[in-house]
Amino acid sequence: MRSFSLMKILSADQIRALDAYTIKNEPITSIDLMERASVTFVNWFIKRFKPHREVYIFCGPGNNGGDGLAVGRLLTHVQYSVKVFIFSSDRYSKDFDINLKRLEKLVTITKINSKEDIPILSIGGIVIDAIFGSGLSRPVGGLYADIIKSINDSKVTRVAIDIASGLFCDANNEDPVKLKVDYTFTFQLPKLSFLFPQNEDYTGCWVIGDIGLNKSFIESQSSAFTYVEEEEAFSVVKPRSKFSHKGDYGKVLIMAGSYGMMGAAVLSGKSCYRAGAGLVKFHSPRCGVQILQSSLPEAILSVDPEENFISSLPDISGFNTVAAGPGWYEGAESAFLLQQIFENKNINLVLDAGALNVLSKNKELLNALPQNTILTPHPGEFKRLAGEFSNDYSRLEGLRKFSQRYKCIMVLKGANTMVALPDGNVSFNSTGNPGMATAGSGDVLTGIIAALLAQGYSPAMASKLGVYLHGYAGDRAASKSGTASIIAEDIIDGVKDFYLEFDKKYSASL
Repeated sequence: MRSFSLMKILSADQIRALDAYTIKNEPITSIDLMERASVTFVNWFIKRFKPHREVYIFCGPGNNGGDGLAVGRLLTHVQYSVKVFIFSSDRYSKDFDINLKRLEKLVTITKINSKEDIPILSIGGIVIDAIFGSGLSRPVGGLYADIIKSINDSKVTRVAIDIASGLFCDANNEDPVKLKVDYTFTFQLPKLSFLFPQNEDYTGCWVIGDIGLNKSFIESQSSAFTYVEEEEAFSVVKPRSKFSHKGDYGKVLIMAGSYGMMGAAVLSGKSCYRAGAGLVKFHSPRCGVQILQSSLPEAILSVDPEENFISSLPDISGFNTVAAGPGWYEGAESAFLLQQIFENKNINLVLDAGALNVLSKNKELLNALPQNTILTPHPGEFKRLAGEFSNDYSRLEGLRKFSQRYKCIMVLKGANTMVALPDGNVSFNSTGNPGMATAGSGDVLTGIIAALLAQGYSPAMASKLGVYLHGYAGDRAASKSGTASIIAEDIIDGVKDFYLEFDKKYSASL
């Protein structure tokens, strides 16, 4: 079976080494690599912003400032009105000096020596931030802090070259002095800091520009963090054989629903079928029989003795995957039910919603989790399972430790959903949109992952591909109806678009 070849997320030190390796081994001079990066940025910039707006470029003394100077020259050549500001320093980088000399022939460059030199920016102008790059590792102070605060207070569009000034590449910065940006154009690879909710104001909409940094060096680098994009996701989808039958695509048992919560079971079952499971059987309380049979005629039912909740474990022989938790009653009976489920060590298991809440109330059960069980909490459910965290960086480390300790796969839902594996590696997802923050979206994800498990994907691959597919389906739903009006069934409908895209673009090349 093929495996994911994911985009790596490197540290600031690794990025610096990547630049140096590319310069030495391409070979290319550092100033020419800077020019390549600046051209890539400008090509993106001129597609997004028309030349009638005033452009202000603020350049620090290092190579990020050198990028800004090169960008200023290139924009001047294509008729943008550019004003460039540099800071007084006795330590400009070599490439900064070269680009400064090139630009001086074209525009007047203003030097900022004191607070009084900070310019008043025109309403509606565009600020290009080239003050500090990805190597920043300490809080911003002095005149740099004053200019960042002034830009933040101005009514302008802000665009960061590579990373917003004040934001650290791969570590938390509690200091409030960080530039708020609308767009970040980053080079070659995403930065870890882009992927956390707490940094939303300092990343804006971020775009990756390929500047030809050495790919063999990237592949040689060790990183616990990766980013899943379209090519990687579609590359592991398994095409169907002409002579296959439903038995080849697995049997899923979904234990879901309680009185007033049967919709969660319906959603997980529909998405499980849409994502390709061969057969889906429900174990449901008696109150859910009519709802399930009328909503999902393809499904088979096993009926629990209890009227309003699931109280017993049915015969699970013959099933290779069990999904449990959507719409669950969370009483003591459910804790005993989980214990019974956990005794079946050789079955693929997905736990969501009510099952996670039962676990958080009975944490001793965590030690009985079968290896590679997939847990799909949202942030609130994860907090109940693992406790409070002071920021998104510490929560990431908490997620990794939880997965390693209990040898489970953690799917922490949200923007850039994280999938943490027992080996300490974490993948971040690239699909999805705010419209997916709607009731039932998590139940849909449970069904998708269960379907992939049933079809023979490993738990790790089913989790990463399932999260990507779920977000892709949500994006297709948003393209048809807008983000605010998405409901969970729209996401299920979008699953069809994922497989249609695979059949059109990818399956023929396999």
